[in-house]
Amino acid sequence: MVKVRTAILGCGGMAGGHARRLRESPDADVIALCDVSEDIVQGFYDRNLPGLEPVPGVYTDAAKMYAEAKPDAVVIVTPHTQHFQQGKQALEAGCHVLMEKPMVTDSGQAHQLKEVVERAGKIFVIGYNTPCTPELQYLRRLIRDGQLGRLELISGWLVQDWKRLTVGKWRQNPALSGGGQMYDSGAHLFNSLVWTVEQPVSEVFAFVDNVGTPVDINGTVNIRFANGIFATIMIGGNCSNDAASMTYAFEDGRVDVDGWGGSWIKVFSREDGEIKYPPITGKAQRPVDNFIDAILGRSEPMTSVVNGINQSELMDAVYESAKTGQPARPKAV
Repeated sequence: MVKVRTAILGCGGMAGGHARRLRESPDADVIALCDVSEDIVQGFYDRNLPGLEPVPGVYTDAAKMYAEAKPDAVVIVTPHTQHFQQGKQALEAGCHVLMEKPMVTDSGQAHQLKEVVERAGKIFVIGYNTPCTPELQYLRRLIRDGQLGRLELISGWLVQDWKRLTVGKWRQNPALSGGGQMYDSGAHLFNSLVWTVEQPVSEVFAFVDNVGTPVDINGTVNIRFANGIFATIMIGGNCSNDAASMTYAFEDGRVDVDGWGGSWIKVFSREDGEIKYPPITGKAQRPVDNFIDAILGRSEPMTSVVNGINQSELMDAVYESAKTGQPARPKAV
């Protein structure tokens, strides 16, 4: 059986779930680990891959890892502003890439990365959960097929105890994070939005509050898409109780959905009221499962560099509007 020889770049907490999932997979081997120090890598191995044989190679230099270990694929789980250069390096080394969210923190870099992906001819996916769930896939089909009439309005919100839990961490360092809660956990909701709507953003108006930190903690965003759909998103990072939800309002129905994790959905139609058992089939995957399946030709990638571009353009406009106090449009490339 052919197995995908996989490396992990960035051995922090979020990478642990990917490592454990890859270890369980009959289709992948973890053959190399890389971070800024051998102690960090060894601690990661001990926590997440104890007893794995053969022991993955330990690296502190990504270029050396690609040259010596020669992985087929790499999972990149590093601070956000490092993603562009690291993704480009991995693709040019001949690797398929799973990039943790957000893809990059600059729309110009997003377009450049698309060119690199196309030249490399490799699988490139982003570590978003919701596109890998049957619930969000069903919602996108509803929108595409017009089964509930025209989609007109979307409202979404997400709250977390993010501010307290990230004090002193790289996530509150703009040079590494590229932004705050809206670019971290909030990225899941924004991605669910652009992934399901599949339209360019035409205009954005945003307010943010750093709540005494170097990065945004709370924010509200009004969005107009190119086809006229309106969306309002609220992201909160200073709330003791985590939760999230999204509502999609159609001419002939409504959908309420978990836009953070894709764990539930409620569908209502003009004719039938609540559809208690919508025709949803399949089961949720982890992004790394979809990544391996796509490499092996068993599945289509659920995300792509195009999704990363759409979100990057949206986030650039969000932060520009918050800075200027005026509506902002995505920059022409």
